[in-house]
Amino acid sequence: MLVRSDLNVPLEDGRVADDTRIRASLPTLQYLLDHDAKEVAVCSHLGRPKGSDPAFSMTPVARRLRELLPDERIDVLENTRFDPGETTNDPEFARRLADDYELFVEDAFGSVHRAHASTVGVAELLPAYAGLLLERELEELGKLLGEVERPFVLVSGGAKVEDKLGVLRNLGGKADVVLVGGKMAEQLRDENPLGFPVELPTDVVAAAAFEEDAETKVVPYHSLPEGCLGLDIGPETRAAFAAEIAKARTIFWNGPMGVFEWPAFAEGTKAVAEAVAAAEAFSVVGGADSNRALNELGLIDEVSWASTGGGAALELLEGKELPGVEVIPE
Repeated sequence: MLVRSDLNVPLEDGRVADDTRIRASLPTLQYLLDHDAKEVAVCSHLGRPKGSDPAFSMTPVARRLRELLPDERIDVLENTRFDPGETTNDPEFARRLADDYELFVEDAFGSVHRAHASTVGVAELLPAYAGLLLERELEELGKLLGEVERPFVLVSGGAKVEDKLGVLRNLGGKADVVLVGGKMAEQLRDENPLGFPVELPTDVVAAAAFEEDAETKVVPYHSLPEGCLGLDIGPETRAAFAAEIAKARTIFWNGPMGVFEWPAFAEGTKAVAEAVAAAEAFSVVGGADSNRALNELGLIDEVSWASTGGGAALELLEGKELPGVEVIPE
């Protein structure tokens, strides 16, 4: 069997820095092994290499997967993006991938929004099935597209509002409250193209330079001093956002509230993460940064669903079709 998993994980010093996506791939692989699969070849991309760059080799990923699932029937193939035919969905590369395998299992939710050889091309050559993770992602995220229990609170952050405009328009219009932080809030401060109101910060943690150890001060959001950068939501906003989240019965959170990788600007994202985890609500969290924050705080298991797909989750919630899903027979 050939399995397309999402093993696109961060590496540091030649080792896997966060194995969340590897762990998420295990139930499908274990299921296949338990049902007498003779051989399971796992393929995935890793990063955006230009050619066969050793820095993006799957070797450390394969090592970690075998530590978590030691079975000689598992084989991890090399980075699919080492071949230029991957991203162009080249039929010849898809054929080489499919050779020697009898079945294809699509389980890489984080990649099904891309029509690549390992997500679409192979599925057109072999009998194709959805893996357990892909099924669960579609089920849990799909709940947000139907009738939801109210109040429905949407929390959005991160750097670029353009990346999330589709989701904000599709879900925000039916949300009771839309809370916006991060650089997105700065982009929406002067002009709101959404057609419905959003709640922006009232105060921010500001610095005169984009530096980890920069001197900080809390200032009103609407009177940010010239030359200063708002790098996190302030304490007043944290409390207000947390209060709205606490009242929710349905929550979707995507994107940090600031530069949470730096301790001086992490409190806003931490406050949102803790509020989402504590809420008595159906809570869905998407995006690598939001999930990383939950992981670092030990709260990942306190939300209803933490999606492994960034762009794929956003496109699904925009209402778009996902090529890697559409190609799988009913």
